[in-house]
Amino acid sequence: MKFKERYLAGEIPFEEVDRYIEEWGNSDEDCTLREYLGLNAQEEDVWISDSDEALKELLDRQMKR
Repeated sequence: MKFKERYLAGEIPFEEVDRYIEEWGNSDEDCTLREYLGLNAQEEDVWISDSDEALKELLDRQMKR
């Protein structure tokens, strides 16, 4: 499961994104970080242009409650 799927399901805290980034950096995966995390283009843009907190807020609005 990708980071986004697990986070939205409430399985992991947002801070786990750092572990996923490290895993991607140390892997031979033939995909972008965005794809590895399961983010869409809008989420990636918010994350890059704003902050981790902005991405967390965007994802939190999608979270199943």
